[in-house]
Amino acid sequence: MLRYLCIVAAVAQLIAFSQAETPAYIKQCRRDDPKLVDCISAGLEHLRPYLASGIPEIELPSVEPFKMDSLALQLTEGPQGYKITLKNMEAFGASNYQVKSLKLGENGGEPFKAKIFMPKLKIEAKYTSSGVLLIIPASGGGEFHATFDGVNAELTGKTSLRGKYLHVDSLSLVLDVDKVNMSISRAFNNNRILLEATNLFLRDNSQIVLEAMQAQLQKKLANEFGKLANQLLKNVPVDQFYVN
Repeated sequence: MLRYLCIVAAVAQLIAFSQAETPAYIKQCRRDDPKLVDCISAGLEHLRPYLASGIPEIELPSVEPFKMDSLALQLTEGPQGYKITLKNMEAFGASNYQVKSLKLGENGGEPFKAKIFMPKLKIEAKYTSSGVLLIIPASGGGEFHATFDGVNAELTGKTSLRGKYLHVDSLSLVLDVDKVNMSISRAFNNNRILLEATNLFLRDNSQIVLEAMQAQLQKKLANEFGKLANQLLKNVPVDQFYVN
């Protein structure tokens, strides 16, 4: 009798699981679809409005803004070299992405690769600076603004299956930006000379500043994207991504 009850309970659990409603933010694909990659790419784009607003039921925060902690940049050399620290960074526009290409990993061995395009990213941050800039002592703090136009991101990562859930084990990211503009405001007690000198430097050297940011920025973005992906994946069994 006990054995019979256990079998009934197990069957009931399987039926309940199979009948579980697929969340609205998941676009299902057929496993045998010859255009499976295209379907998964469309599923990633289907997620955009949900990422923009957040998904409270799985505690997935909105990516608007996409938040990061801090970056420390050494922009000129020497004992009085110009240094900038950016804190409380917020990026706007991350949810407005397009999936340009996708290559799925095979059997957990080969990594997956994706190319994502974002038309524009705006970054706002608090900053502090120290050192000499254009022969002017430029220590102080204020607000930092940056606009990245034409952002291409190439992501490479590995996944594994943990029970019935997929998990992103590693993720790396390479950024390529067509155009960048940077400026500061509310700095140096609104000293016009220092403010204009700093903005002149940033305007003429935005690409150099971006290159100085690149390694840290890519690592932090990859880390945060990985967290977001796993917050989603740990709440949706892998079978729910597919039509039975």
